[in-house]
Amino acid sequence: MSGGRLPLEGMTVVSLEQAVAAPFATRQLADLGARVIKVERPETGDFARSYDETVKGMASHFVWLNRSKESLTLDLKQEAARSVLERLLAGADVFVQNLAPGAAERLGLGAGRLRRDYPRLVVTSVSGYGSGGPYTEKKAYDLLVQCESGLVSITGTPETPSKVGISVADIAAGMYAYSGVLSALLRRERTGEGATLEVSMLEALGEWMGFPAYFAGYGGEEPARTGARHAAIAPYGPFECADGEVVFLGIQNEREWREFCGTVLERPGLAEDPRFSSNSRRVASREELHAEIEAVLGALSAEEAVARLEDAGIANARMRSVRGFLDHPQLRARDRWREVGSAAGELSALVPPGIPDGEEPVMAPIPEVGEHTRSILSELGYGEAEVRSMSRDGTVSAGEEE
Repeated sequence: MSGGRLPLEGMTVVSLEQAVAAPFATRQLADLGARVIKVERPETGDFARSYDETVKGMASHFVWLNRSKESLTLDLKQEAARSVLERLLAGADVFVQNLAPGAAERLGLGAGRLRRDYPRLVVTSVSGYGSGGPYTEKKAYDLLVQCESGLVSITGTPETPSKVGISVADIAAGMYAYSGVLSALLRRERTGEGATLEVSMLEALGEWMGFPAYFAGYGGEEPARTGARHAAIAPYGPFECADGEVVFLGIQNEREWREFCGTVLERPGLAEDPRFSSNSRRVASREELHAEIEAVLGALSAEEAVARLEDAGIANARMRSVRGFLDHPQLRARDRWREVGSAAGELSALVPPGIPDGEEPVMAPIPEVGEHTRSILSELGYGEAEVRSMSRDGTVSAGEEE
């Protein structure tokens, strides 16, 4: 159980968010104790709610990204709704938005105006390409940013470029928004001043493209698409064993290479073969190298191959399915699963990484659309008659609350 206050207890985050990037950032703030008020469209809410119905009728993306938040519905095209939002911002510590390019400014929610009116506010904008430049107004979805960053060009097999199987551009942007907010709040404790943060998906994912960028920029050629292998390290990647199971391994230095040859392959002399005596030579002779390794591992069961790799201290893994990950013995041994409430009942969720020792993260329920509208409006000083009036004219959707 918690040994005290979580780091962000007492902080209020107001977020005009949708899809993945901003919700990922704010969910992590909620994990650390911040109160996160998610502003959604009346009736329909965040469009990510309807991506699929796989989690007991709810969307898998939404379940992942939105636990521990309060849902407030506002039609921000209406002046009354904007007045509600201003009351919220007056008491908030952080404002996050990932609306379409220019939408926040059209609603009067540009960073410059907010910082003037609320100088302690940390104003965070997440976008596809950032403001200024020819791509400012360009629509940006995860796949498209993966393409623009060069990631798709280096992912996949030599024959077929592929996107990454998760929303890596969104996740990168969400991570930098999260860490940026934490840094800004720390600075505010020292200076009393808020901050303006702008995070673009292109620049966030670009930071993660460091190795291929340096490789291409200074090496004179693009990194090759190598499937599950590595463009610049060998041996590295999958090898099929006699039982048809695939074992993955990675050699990081020459000491490991010699140990691999002696203990795993039982061919110590191979370490000094001129074709394989350095990493760059092994990469250049990758096909011959793999033939030598496959001749040995292809005669072993996966169990036997892993045992030899462990004896040699060589990093290795078996390819698990997603189901296999959910059943991973390491996660179970470390007690990394919790139950989170929802309208459909209890759902399993991973404990987020990086929680301070001895603390228990907030793992509160996933909100229904507008679930907290009535209570938030009451907290802001709106009477029941005003709430009913705003509900009738579509300013909010405020169902009955417990």
